[in-house]
This record gives sequence, C-alpha cells and structure tokens, in this order.
Amino acid sequence: MKPRRWVESIRYRWSRALTATRAARLRLRGVTIPAPRIIGRAVSLRWSNNPEQRGTLAFGTGVTLEQGVAINTYGGDVAVGRNVHIGPYSVIYAHGGVEIGDDTLIAMHCCIAAANHNVPPMGTSIRSQPDVAAKVRIGRDVWLGARVCVLAGVEIGDGCVVGAGSVVTSSLPSGSIAHGTPARVVAYRAGAGPAH
Repeated sequence: MKPRRWVESIRYRWSRALTATRAARLRLRGVTIPAPRIIGRAVSLRWSNNPEQRGTLAFGTGVTLEQGVAINTYGGDVAVGRNVHIGPYSVIYAHGGVEIGDDTLIAMHCCIAAANHNVPPMGTSIRSQPDVAAKVRIGRDVWLGARVCVLAGVEIGDGCVVGAGSVVTSSLPSGSIAHGTPARVVAYRAGAGPAH
C-alpha cells in the first residue's frame, strides 16, 4: 500500500472509531442513534433542565452531525430521519418539537427554532414572557442552504430547496425552490409544482 493511501486508511479508521465512541456515549445519555455515519467534534445534544419536560432525541441510521452542531430539546421532541446531514455549527432549538425527514441536507450554520416570544406592550420585558412553542416539520429530500433560518410553526414539504441565507417564516409546498427574507417560492423542481 502506498504511504498516502495508508495514511488515509488510518484517518478513516480513526474517524469511524471516534464516531462509534461518541455514539455510545450519547446512547448512555438516552439518545436513540443507531449506526451514525459521522459525529463530529464538539457536538452538543442537551435536554431541558426540567425533568418533567425533558423531550427526546432520536436519529435514524446514517445520520451525520458535523462539528459544532448544537441541539437542545427545551422539552420538545427531536426526530431526525435516515441519512440526514446536519452541517457544521447548525443549531436546533426544539421547544415545540422538530421533525426532519429522510435524506435531508442541512448545510452549515443553519438555525431551526421551534418557538417564539410574545411581544408585550412597552414597560413589560420581552424576556419575561413565556416561550410560544410551535412544531417545525421538514420533509424528506429537503436541502437547506447555508445559514437558512427556519422559524416556529413552519412546515417545509418534501423535496424543497431553500436558498442560502433565507429566513423561512411560513410553510413551503413540496418540490418548491424558495429564497429570500422572508423566503418566497420562486420556482419548482422538475416534476413538481401546481401544474403537477
């Protein structure tokens, strides 16, 4: 074996061993995570401090959690399908629950927030208001570009593509291509759309 291939082989085996060790630690903490593809460095999976509203974390096989991914249940349930890729430094706050379908690609630095705040009259602090939880559903075969933000109560249909830097404030139909702040449908993937 050539020296370069030997080094690559060692790196691959080391990466697989690290992923297996990280997955075993997560399972001991109550996370359902069978056969992950990659669990990167500094992945943070956290639950609510309230034991009565702990929430759950469940991942399908072949999931990739890249370096710096942070997921906090805040009492909500997180269900991630098979072969889902969550890119570096993406964040999920799951107060109202988050579902992500199979084969979805979430690029780097995305944010999914399944809660919002009420805006009270002046003189009452926003921080003192309770969270308003609302579930986020992301279908299968969805692609969220870099730095996409998905807000509470949104449903993104199967096969959607959301352009980088977009803020998704309302639901998107299956097969749509959307971008902007707020995200608007600008086209449909071939074989999808209102005419189909």
